[in-house]
Amino acid sequence: MARAWQHPFLNVFRYFRVDEWKRSAKEGDVAVVTDKTLKGAVYRIRGSVSAANYIQLPKTSTQSLGLTGRYLYVLFRPLPSKHFVIHLDVSTEDGQVIRVSFSNLFKEFKSTATWLQFPFILEAGTLQRGLVGLAAAGPRWTCLQLDLQDILLVYLNRRYHHLKGIRLCASLLVRNLYTSDLCFQPAVTGTQGTKLPLTPMPREMAFPVPKGESWHDRYIHVRFPSDRLKVPSELTQESRSPPEAVLLGPGPVASSKAVRNSVSPVVQMLGPTASGQAPWAPRPFREVSLTREHPEASSGDGPSVKAPKPFPKVSLSRGRSEASNTEGPLEPWAQAEASDVHTAAAGTHVLTHESAEMEESAQVPVALEDAGSCKRFLPDPVLRLKGVIGFGGHSTRQAVWTADGAAVVYPCHSVIIVLLVDTREQRFFLGHTDKVSALALDGGSSLLASAQAGAPSMMRLWDFQTGGCLSLFRSPMHAVCSLSFADRGALLCGVGKDRHGRTMVVAWGTGQVGLGGKVVVLAKALTDCDIQAFRVACFDETRMASCGQGSVLLWRLRGGVLRSCPVDLGENHVLYFTDLAFKQAQDGCQETSATMLFVCSRSGHVLEIDCQRVVVKCARRLLPARTPGGPRPQKQTFSSGPGIAISSLSVSPAVCAVGSEDGYLRLWPLDFSSVLLEAEHEGPVSSVCVSPDGLRVLSTTSSGYLGFLDTPSRVYRVLARSHTAPVLALATEQRRGQLATVSQDRTIRIWDLATLQQLYDFTSSEEAPCAVAFHPTRPTLFCGFSSGAVRSFSLEAAEALVEHKCHRGAVTGLIATPDGRLLFSACCQGSLAQYSCADPQCRILRVAADVVCPDAPARPSALAVSGDGCLLAFVGPSRHTVTVMGSASLDELLRVGVGTLDPASGRLDSAVAVCFGPVALGHLLVSTSSNRVVVLDAASGHIVRESTVFQLPGVHPGPCPSLAVSEDACFLLMAAGRAVKVWDYVTKASPGPQVYIGHSEPVQAVTFSPDQHQVLSAGDAIFLWDILATTESEQSFPGGPPACEAGPGTGQLEDAESRAGGLPQEPVPKPSPASPPRLDICARPPKGGDGTRDTSNLGTPRTTCLASHKAFMLAKVSCSPHSAKGTSPPTPSGKRRRLHLKAVVGYSGNGRSNMVWRPDTGFFAYTCGRLVVVEDLHSGAQQLWPGHPAEISTLALSHSAQVLASASGGSSVAAHCQIRIWDVSGGLCQHLISHHSTSVLALAFSPDDRLLVTLGGHGDHTLTLWSMATCDLVSSTCLPEPAYSVAFNPWGAGEFTCVGQGAVTFWLLQQHGADTSLQVHREPVPEAVGAGELTSLCYGAPPLLYCGTSSGQVCVWDTSASRCFLAWEADNSGIGLLLFSSFRLVSGCNTGRLRLWAVGAVSDLRRRKGSGARSSSVLMERELVLDGAVVSASFDDSVDMGIVGTTAGTLWFVSWAEGTSTRLISGHRSKVNEVVFSPGESHCATCSEDGSVRVWSLASMELVIQFQVLNQSCLCLAWSPPCCGRPKQQRLAAGYGDGSLRIFSVSRTAMELKMHPHTAALTAVAFSTDGQTVLSGDKDGLVAVSHPCTGMTFRVLSDHQSAPISTIDVTRKECGDLGVEGTDLWLAASGDQRVSVWASNWLRNRCELVDWLSFPTPAATETQGQLPPSLAAFCPWDGALLMYVGPGVYKEVIIYNLCQKQVVEKIPLPFFAMSLSLSLGTRLLAIGFAECMLRLVDCATGTTQDFAGHDNAVHLCRFTPSARLLFTAACNEILVWEVASG
Repeated sequence: MARAWQHPFLNVFRYFRVDEWKRSAKEGDVAVVTDKTLKGAVYRIRGSVSAANYIQLPKTSTQSLGLTGRYLYVLFRPLPSKHFVIHLDVSTEDGQVIRVSFSNLFKEFKSTATWLQFPFILEAGTLQRGLVGLAAAGPRWTCLQLDLQDILLVYLNRRYHHLKGIRLCASLLVRNLYTSDLCFQPAVTGTQGTKLPLTPMPREMAFPVPKGESWHDRYIHVRFPSDRLKVPSELTQESRSPPEAVLLGPGPVASSKAVRNSVSPVVQMLGPTASGQAPWAPRPFREVSLTREHPEASSGDGPSVKAPKPFPKVSLSRGRSEASNTEGPLEPWAQAEASDVHTAAAGTHVLTHESAEMEESAQVPVALEDAGSCKRFLPDPVLRLKGVIGFGGHSTRQAVWTADGAAVVYPCHSVIIVLLVDTREQRFFLGHTDKVSALALDGGSSLLASAQAGAPSMMRLWDFQTGGCLSLFRSPMHAVCSLSFADRGALLCGVGKDRHGRTMVVAWGTGQVGLGGKVVVLAKALTDCDIQAFRVACFDETRMASCGQGSVLLWRLRGGVLRSCPVDLGENHVLYFTDLAFKQAQDGCQETSATMLFVCSRSGHVLEIDCQRVVVKCARRLLPARTPGGPRPQKQTFSSGPGIAISSLSVSPAVCAVGSEDGYLRLWPLDFSSVLLEAEHEGPVSSVCVSPDGLRVLSTTSSGYLGFLDTPSRVYRVLARSHTAPVLALATEQRRGQLATVSQDRTIRIWDLATLQQLYDFTSSEEAPCAVAFHPTRPTLFCGFSSGAVRSFSLEAAEALVEHKCHRGAVTGLIATPDGRLLFSACCQGSLAQYSCADPQCRILRVAADVVCPDAPARPSALAVSGDGCLLAFVGPSRHTVTVMGSASLDELLRVGVGTLDPASGRLDSAVAVCFGPVALGHLLVSTSSNRVVVLDAASGHIVRESTVFQLPGVHPGPCPSLAVSEDACFLLMAAGRAVKVWDYVTKASPGPQVYIGHSEPVQAVTFSPDQHQVLSAGDAIFLWDILATTESEQSFPGGPPACEAGPGTGQLEDAESRAGGLPQEPVPKPSPASPPRLDICARPPKGGDGTRDTSNLGTPRTTCLASHKAFMLAKVSCSPHSAKGTSPPTPSGKRRRLHLKAVVGYSGNGRSNMVWRPDTGFFAYTCGRLVVVEDLHSGAQQLWPGHPAEISTLALSHSAQVLASASGGSSVAAHCQIRIWDVSGGLCQHLISHHSTSVLALAFSPDDRLLVTLGGHGDHTLTLWSMATCDLVSSTCLPEPAYSVAFNPWGAGEFTCVGQGAVTFWLLQQHGADTSLQVHREPVPEAVGAGELTSLCYGAPPLLYCGTSSGQVCVWDTSASRCFLAWEADNSGIGLLLFSSFRLVSGCNTGRLRLWAVGAVSDLRRRKGSGARSSSVLMERELVLDGAVVSASFDDSVDMGIVGTTAGTLWFVSWAEGTSTRLISGHRSKVNEVVFSPGESHCATCSEDGSVRVWSLASMELVIQFQVLNQSCLCLAWSPPCCGRPKQQRLAAGYGDGSLRIFSVSRTAMELKMHPHTAALTAVAFSTDGQTVLSGDKDGLVAVSHPCTGMTFRVLSDHQSAPISTIDVTRKECGDLGVEGTDLWLAASGDQRVSVWASNWLRNRCELVDWLSFPTPAATETQGQLPPSLAAFCPWDGALLMYVGPGVYKEVIIYNLCQKQVVEKIPLPFFAMSLSLSLGTRLLAIGFAECMLRLVDCATGTTQDFAGHDNAVHLCRFTPSARLLFTAACNEILVWEVASG
C-alpha cells in the first residue's frame, strides 16, 4: 500500500506545489511564461551559468522525494544555442545515492561508483558538425522517458529503490515531471491504445496535437535505456522536421516509432557496454532468517532466472528479527531493535610510559579503562615491543651517538629507538602521539629531549638510563625543528616556528628536572633570519650559534635574555648555509682554537669563523673528486668548478666529516687539504655525526638508511633501513623466517625476521605494488600491482618468473592456499583470478568478473583462505555482502549479507575485511564499517554465539582493515586506527581488548609470525611484538584460555643474539684512502661472515637487474646502500644496473608554465617528457626527477622555493592525472595527489604556501584546492565552462582568480574552523574588449589584475570594484603569458613576440572615466621575436633578465637591458629521426622532421651548429668516417622528404653539395668505410650509390622495389670467406621483411649479392597502429653474424650466420622492436619498444635489463662508438644514458 498513492502516475510539480516554493527551491533566473506550442504556462530556466540557475526538488538535500515510480517522464524543451543540465539523485536498495545527469554540455559518457553522466545532444537534421553540443536553432518539446531501474541495473549493477531529488538547471523550458510504474507511449492516443498492445499517455501528461498533424512532426520522444536486451550501435529513423535528438550513452537507448513513416530521434550509443548485452542476473538464493537463538528458514522471491544450484543467503542484523528484510530499509520496529544492542564494558590496556611529571594541564593517558570490565588477560600486557623496522618519519636528520659511542639514538615516526651497534639490541621510548620532529642528548647521556610534530608541539624530557619520562610540557613554538643540549644538560635550546610562522628560539632550564623540579623557560627570541641548524657551544654553555639562508648568527644568553650577533660574511652572504659545528678541543684542553665554528653551505663552501672576534677566518670550497685515472682530488680555488652540495657536517679534534647531496660521506682533515676517506650512499646524505671518540662516523640518508663508518678498519655497517612511505601490506614465510612488505614508496622489501635486516629490495618506477604473498613451500614471492599485473619472483635465482595481466584494475588482494597449489588475486574492478602454482611457472586457471566488491582499496584481509585450503572468502559482489567459494572449483557456497542499519551513522553497514579462524572451529570473521567484528559459521553463515559480536569501544576513527586469529584460537588481533588490539578470542564472556600504541599513522596490516610467538603490525613502520603468553597449539576446540605466565618487564630486552647468532650480517666493503670501489649487493651473506668485508675480496655485483615488464627493477640488497672510495682496485663486473640516465636533450614545448627559475637561489627546472629536469645554469649539470606516468604539462614553485609541484596527464598506468609534490632540497617526491581525469592546465601556490590550486582542462573543467600541510583535498569545483589560467592574489589573503571563456571569475576562500567554503563572483568581459577568450592573467600593483585575450588584447581590472577599466591591443595574436613586477609588464604571444611594457601610469587611470589617456598611459619599451609561441617565462624582480620557453622546444635567456636573447636549452620541435657520432666522439649530430640537422658537443650537450632546410623533413643522417686523404674533413650526409641528399661540411659549417638521386623520400643513408661513397635508400625501395664529391649517382639497385628501405648498414670486411670479392660488406633491410647482403669494392665498381633473407610476418601484426620496422645490423664483435628484428610470427631478435647460411640463435622479446643498436666493446644490444621501454641485452652473459623514462615509443637508440654512452629518442625528446662496464 505504500506505493498506491503514486499509482498510476504522480504529477511531481503539483504534488510538491512548485509554484509556492515551500517544498521546492529556485535559484537565479526562473520564471513562469506562456508557451505557444503547448498553449499553457511553463517554467523558463535560463542563465549563462547552469549551476546558478535551477529548480530543485525537494528544497534541501537532506530531504527526500521518496518517489518509487520506475519511470520518470520529463517534459521539456531546451533553449536554442544554450546548454542545459538535468540532475537526478537516485537511491538504491542498499542506501547508496547515485547521481544521474543528462546534459548537452557533456561530450562523452562518464561513470563512477556514485555518478553517471550521459551526453544529450540536439542536432539539426543535417547534423552540422560545428553545432554538436548545443541545442539546435529550433528545438522541439521533448518527452524524456527514463527507466531508472534499468539505468542502475545496466550501468552499476544496483537495484533501484526510490527517486530522492531532482535539479533542473539552465537553460530550458519545463512543463512538468511525472513518475509512474507504467511505460506510457506519448504518441499513442486513448482510442489507439484500445487497438494496440500499448499503454497510451494519460491526457494530463500528453502534448497537444492539432487535428490532422502527427505527434512526431511536433515533438520528440526519447526513451532511455531500451527495453531490448541488444540494440545496434546506431538506430536512425527518418524525420519530417529538421531537429533531431541524439542521446549518447554506453548502454541501450530506444526511441518510439512513428505510426506513419516519420520520426523519432537519432539514437547513438558510445561507451563500454555498447554491445547492449543485458546485465548478469543473479541466481535465486535460499534465504535464511537469523535470530539470536533459533534461526528459522523463510521463503523469498528470487529472480526468474533459473540457477543450476541454489545456495543459501544470509542477512545479518544487530538485534532480533523474525525474518530477513531484503526488499527495503528496516521497519521502525526493526530499527529500534537494531539500535538496542550493546556490548558489556570491557577493560582496555594502552601500552605507554608513565610520565613522572605533568606540567601545566598537559596529560597523557596511561590506560583506557571501562568500569564494567569483568576479566583481564593473564599476563597483562600480553604483548611487548621487541623490534622496530624503520627510521625517520618526520625527518632523517635526527640521529646521535651516546656518550660512550656504543649506541645510536634515532626516531622512527613516534617512537625513539636506542640501538646498540654491536649487538643490534633495541630499546624504546614510547609516549609521543605524533611523529618526533627533533631530539637531543646531553653530553653525559643522562637526559634525552624530544619534540613531536603538530601544533602546539609537545615536548618530553626523558631519563635516558631508565627510559622514564621526567617531564611532559608544551613548547611555546607551534613546530619544533631543532633541539640542542648544553654539554652538562642544564640548558636546552630549541628552534621552530610560532603560530605566525616566525622563527623562534627558546632556551629552557632543565637542571632541576632530575631532582623533582620543572622545566622552566629561561628566554625566548624572535628573528627574521632563516635558521637551518642551531648548536650550543661546547666551550661556553651561554653561547650558541645558528646558520641559515644568507646568515650566521652568534647567540648569547645573559640575564634571561637571548641576543644574537650576525657574522659579517662579506661575499658569502648569498650562500645557503645548512649546518654548523664547533671545533673540539684536543685532550680536554680549553685552547683558543676551540672557539672556532665551522659552517657549511649547499654550494660546497665551508667557513671557519672565530666566535670571539666574530669574523670569518677562512672560507673554503670543497670540490668533487675528478674522474678515475686523473690526479688526486685537491683543494681548488674558491669559485672554480661545481661545488659539493653539503647538507651536514660534524667535527672531531682531528677530522671533519661532511655529508653531501651527491650521496657521499667524506672525511677531511681540519685544513681540508685532501679527502681522507669517502663512502658513497645510494641517496643524498642528510646528516653526519662523529662519535665522541672520533673513531666512528654516523650517517643518515633521505632515502631512509642509517649506518656508520668505522674509520680504523675502514668498514661501513648499516644499522637500519626503512620504507620512505607507509607500508600497505605484509606477508610472512615460515621456512626461512622472512617478512615481505609493500609500500607507497613503490618498493617491495624482504626482511629477515630474526635479525630485522633487509635481504632483498624490489623497486618499480612506473607502477605501485599493492599486495604481496609468499609461496608456502617454494622460495617464490607473488606481488600484485596498480596496473593489474601479478608477478612472481624467484628469491633464489633472483629473477622474475612470470607475469599475468588478467586484471584491468589495481590488485586489491593476493593470497595462496596453505599447500601452495593455488593462488588467488582480486582487483578493484571486481574480478577474481585463480592460478595454479604446482610448478614455478604458475598459470591462470579461471578469471571471474564482477564477483569481488569493486572500487575496494587494497587490504591485506581482502581475501581469506581457510586453514585446510578448501574455502575462499572475500567481500563481494557488493560492499554489503561476503561470499564464500570453494577454492578449487570457485563454486559459490555461501553469501552473507551484512547490510544492516547502523544507528550511529544512519547508514547501512558494509564489510571491510575477512579472516578465517582455525579449521577445527570453522569460523569466519568479518569486520564491518560500523566497527564490529562478527564471527560466523563458515558452513552455514549463522552467528556462532551472541558473545562473539565484538563491538569496538570507539577509540579509533575507522573500521578494522586487517585482522588475524592465532592458530590455537587464543587471540584475535586487529588493526584499529593507530593502535593494535588484542582480544581473548575463546572466552565467552568477551572481555575487552588490550590496546597497544606506538604507530603515528593508521595500522594497515597485522599478523602473527609463522611460529605464532610474535605479532607483526605495519603502518608508518613495521613493529615486531613478543607474545608474553605460552600458546598451546595442541589444545582442543573450543576451550578456555591457556594458563600463562607474565613475561619480563617492558623495559627489559631479549638477547638478540640468541636468535640472530646463526645468521651473520651482510658483508659490506671497507673504504680506503683515495678512490675505493663501489659497494657490492648480494642476496645472502656468506656463511661464517662477521658482517664486514674487505674491498680486496669483492666478488659479487652491486645490483641485479632482471628482464621484467614495465621497467620493474629487481635488486638484491646487502646490508649497506653505500659505496666507499679509496685506492683499492675497481669493483669486478657483475649484474648491476648497466645504464644510468645522465642527461636529457630538449624541452617540452607543448606544456604550459613548465619552467621555473628563481634568480635569488639559482634554482632552475623545466620538463622534458615525463621528467623534471633540474639544471645548474653555471655548470650545465642536470638532476633528473622521474616518476610521472605521462608527459608533464605544468610546474609551480612555492614562494619559499622549497617545494615544487609538477602535473602530468592521464595514462594507462594512472586513471587520473598525477600531481607530484617534490622536496627541492632533497629532490624527492614527498606526496602524490590526483583528482583531475584528463589534464592539468595550471598550478599555483598561495602566497603563504599553505594551499595549492590546480586547474583541469580538456573536458575536465575542475578547479581544486589542496592543503600543502597534509596534501588533502580542501575543495573541488566543477566550472561551467573552460578556464585556462589561475593565480593567487599576492596581496589578498585567500583570494585567487581564474580566466576562461568570456569571463573573469574571482574566488574568495573562507575558513570557519575545520570547514572551508568558496565564494565565487563571475564578471563577464566588456564588449569593448571584443570577442574572444581570456587566456592568461597576472596580478599587478594593488588592486590591479592584467588579463590577456585570444585576440591579442590586454585588459586591466580593478579587483576591488570587479570592473575592467582599460584595454589595449598588445599584439595581433593570442596572449599566452603575462608577468608583472616593478611596474613593468611582460607579454608573450602565440607568434613568438615577447614585449616589455611600462605600466606605471595604469594605477592612476582606475579612478578616471573614459579612455582618452590610453595611448600615453601604456608604453612598449622593448620587443623580441623568438622561435615559437611563448608558453613559459620567469624573470627577476626588476624584470631586467629572465628565461622564456617556446613551443619550438627552446629555452631563451632574455636580457632587456641589452635587447638580446640567448639560447639556453634547445631541442627539436618534431620527431628526431637519427643520431650519429663523429669518429673521435667529440660531437654528435641529430636530424628531425622539422628539417634541421643539429651538431652537439658530446661533453656538454650544447648546440654547436644547426643546418636548417625550410619546408622539408630530414629523415636520415650519416657522419663520414675519417678520410685517408683529408682526415680532418668531416661531413654529414642528410636525406630529405623531397628525395634530395645534402652534404654538409662540419668544419666549414656550410652545405657542400645537393643532389637528387631519388624521386621519393629518402629513408636511409650511409657512407662507405672509406667515406668516398654514399649509399641511400628511399620510400620506393630503391638504393642509390653516389659520389659525395661530384654528386654523381653511378648505380641504382631496385631489388627491394615497392617496399621502403628502413636500414642500410656498412662494415669493413674482406669477403673472401663468403665466396665473393670486396672490401665492404653492407646490407639493406626493407619494410617487406627482406634483407639483402652485398659485398662491394666501389673503387673497382664491383657489387655482388652475398645473401638474401626473407622473414615471414602475420597479416595482423601491428604496433600502436603501424607495422614495426624491419631492422638489421652487422654484429660488431663477429663479422659473420647479422642481427634482425621486425614484424614476425614471434617477438624476437634473430641472429643469422652469413657463413653457415642459417639462424644460429633467437633472443625472445616482450614486444615488437622499434629500434636497434649494438655496441662493440661491451657486446651489448639495445632495443627500443613502442611501449615506452628500453631493453638492454648483454650478449656475453645472456642477461637483460629494462629501463623506462620516455613518454613515447622509443623509436631510436644509438650507442656511441666507444659504447660509453647510449642515446635514445622518443618523438622529439633525447635521453642520454651512461653505460656502466660489465
